[in-house]
Amino acid sequence: MALNWKPVAGTLAALIGFQGIALWIPALVGAWFGEGSWWTFAAVGAVSMLLGWAGWKAWHGGNPDELRVREGFTIVATAWFVLAAVGCMPFVLAGVLPSYTDAYFEVASGFTTTGASVLGGAHTPAIEAIPKAFLLWRSLTHWIGGMGIIVLTLAVMPILGVGGMQLYKAEVPGPSADKLTPRVRETAKRLWLIYVGITVIQVLLLWPAMGLFDAVNHAFATMATGGFSTKNASVGHYGSAYVDWVITVFMFLAGMNFALHYRLLRGQPVTVFRDTEFRVYAAIVLVSGVVLAIATWQPVVSRLPLDESTADFFPGYASVADALRYGFFQGISIVTTTGFATADYEFWPPLALGLLFSLFFIGGMAGSTGGGVKVIRHVLMYKNSYKEIRQLVHPQAILTVRLNGRVVPQDVMRNVLSFIVLYLGLIGIGTLAVTASGVDLHSAFTGVISSVGNIGPAFGTLGPAENYAHIPALGKWMLSFLMIAGRLEIFTVLVLFAPSFWRS
Repeated sequence: MALNWKPVAGTLAALIGFQGIALWIPALVGAWFGEGSWWTFAAVGAVSMLLGWAGWKAWHGGNPDELRVREGFTIVATAWFVLAAVGCMPFVLAGVLPSYTDAYFEVASGFTTTGASVLGGAHTPAIEAIPKAFLLWRSLTHWIGGMGIIVLTLAVMPILGVGGMQLYKAEVPGPSADKLTPRVRETAKRLWLIYVGITVIQVLLLWPAMGLFDAVNHAFATMATGGFSTKNASVGHYGSAYVDWVITVFMFLAGMNFALHYRLLRGQPVTVFRDTEFRVYAAIVLVSGVVLAIATWQPVVSRLPLDESTADFFPGYASVADALRYGFFQGISIVTTTGFATADYEFWPPLALGLLFSLFFIGGMAGSTGGGVKVIRHVLMYKNSYKEIRQLVHPQAILTVRLNGRVVPQDVMRNVLSFIVLYLGLIGIGTLAVTASGVDLHSAFTGVISSVGNIGPAFGTLGPAENYAHIPALGKWMLSFLMIAGRLEIFTVLVLFAPSFWRS
């Protein structure tokens, strides 16, 4: 059966209308602070709301109960491109960014929770120099995109809940979508209640240390594992161990499967700690944090065979407390794909850099707001590889891959293997495209990995102390596409390029 365009167009219109409502939040904040550019958010918000209402009324026709997987994938994949295209307009109208390309890149990076920014470049303003309304909008795009614009819509707009499982399956990160309750709308509501609740707690904890406005922005970015900060030096600007540890803890929580948060709230902590993926995730965070702390501790750094100029830039952290603080913060920031920074890790010793680079390929847990490959896929790949080795030793044995005591279906394993191939293939093709735009190989390769994994900072000219402003327009559009593809787990976007998808 051919794609039914009416519910697709109607739902996309409704999403644009919902974004129009969200745009009024920074408009009101800008007006409160007396910023003249507040009208750009109000204008784009009003037009979006009008177009959304008109589009929904005109195109939502047909039987909404017949929304199928094909329409679900189309809505989710195209929604992110469309919402970024509309959501970046205030940056253009207010002249905050010099081009539509820069504005689109910034907002796409926000919605996908990547956190790569063009601000602070030679031809773009510093982060602190732009109005507060735009700082809030950047963080708000993180927060909305973190749990997913589709899941949010299912939670607050019941009319879109019909046929919602198709949307939910295409939106929720991970190999499979695990419903907490039988109805998708109820699942979405509970996810968002947890999400909002943890965000509020973090705001209250950060408020005394950085003020309400910065606390809200950093909480939005943390829970979304996004990484946009209100400061050019990111979290390192505050120079506070308290701030670093609070954000470290909440990055860890954001990288967890939100179904586990639900179990904790229901008084089932034992089931959480028995979860294989959680145990591996916690182990990765613990081991990487400790190794990074050791590798950056001054007594260890002083004994490493480093170049003298490099040692002058980074002599190491004098105390164990500082080494643990910076090591755990940066490690979990990369593992969860948040992308916050408290130090320019490019000056760290080679062992620390090598470990951080390997963490680029991990990602958070399935069902979290984190990007990347996801811990569960690494677990399943390891288990499958071990099964194959055992199969060589016992060729007649019937062996299976088990996770949490249950046999993993073959279709899930095929999905995991296919995802890894596509993930690496997208990195290769993306690197070629970005280098073709004139970016050096080191920066292009790590920048593409960072974009597909929704991490933000990379290496080379795209390190934690740098930005993406100098990337040519072609490279920015390619990276924007990669960010969206990575956020939607690749399949959701690439399926639109399969001819069989469009055949009746």
